[in-house]
Amino acid sequence: MAESETQVTRKDFRQEIAECWHRLPDKGLFFGLLAAWLGLFQFLGSSTFGYIDSPSLFRWMWNAYNASFSEDGHGNLIPLVVLGLFWWKRRELMEASKQIWWPALGLVIGALLLHMVGYVVQQARLSILALFCGIYGLTGLVWGKQWLQKSFFPFILFIFCVPIGSLAESITFPLRLLVTKISVFISQYALGIDVIPKGTQIFEPKGRFQYDVAVACSGIRSLISLIALTTIYGFITFKASWKRALMVLIAVPLAIAGNVVRLIGVIIAGEAFGQEVGLKVHDVAGFVTFALAIICVMILSHWLREDRPQVLGSERAA
Repeated sequence: MAESETQVTRKDFRQEIAECWHRLPDKGLFFGLLAAWLGLFQFLGSSTFGYIDSPSLFRWMWNAYNASFSEDGHGNLIPLVVLGLFWWKRRELMEASKQIWWPALGLVIGALLLHMVGYVVQQARLSILALFCGIYGLTGLVWGKQWLQKSFFPFILFIFCVPIGSLAESITFPLRLLVTKISVFISQYALGIDVIPKGTQIFEPKGRFQYDVAVACSGIRSLISLIALTTIYGFITFKASWKRALMVLIAVPLAIAGNVVRLIGVIIAGEAFGQEVGLKVHDVAGFVTFALAIICVMILSHWLREDRPQVLGSERAA
């Protein structure tokens, strides 16, 4: 029985894909333009040959996402997430009126100029923005203004495909200092653990442990991941702009709080059991604090839900 239901589901899925494909006009025009646009970034996409010996912007992106020291591995997943969200919005997109809309050509030209600037000054991040802005413009050119409006989200998520790389230092260092100061303050005045801060380092006066809040411990990875998740969740769950904005903004304090909890756990373990146990807690606590942050997001979402019953109103009516 279960096998037959699975076969029916697969058949329905294939039929729905075929139906959406059939209803999409000017497919040959769009995919022809898309192939030419992607070809530009494959053969004239990057001029940073001293860094990656290839003219392909896609090769540059792959290296940025998958280098051993990279904090940008989420860039591999974003295109799949965007495709999934396009499928989620398929009925809304199919119902949009579709026709050639020439003003969208301005987006394509603007993206081309942005790529030229990025190519000349060897800033591949500008070219990545140009790549996705150009694709967005091509969809509007072929399928019209309504398509642009309805596909702005999820297209905006491609911003997470721009790798931070070395630019992260301007964010990670202040985060490291902030987390260190908060963790030391709580350890000293709330927990009674005598620790000494020195920049991003934390010492125990008797030398039992010493920890450095390194770049990997700054919380930048959890911050970016949380912002991406809360952005997606906020847009899917809510219609009110302020609720969507709140869901995005909540990622920042949650990421900082999670990193503080993680570091305090390391300090407590180091105080009780020594340096090695503290390091083991550090390795495990990251998953726990991220899970707690997700739970907090779900609680906030439940509180903000748009079908929330108006308790005060019902009480007054009673």
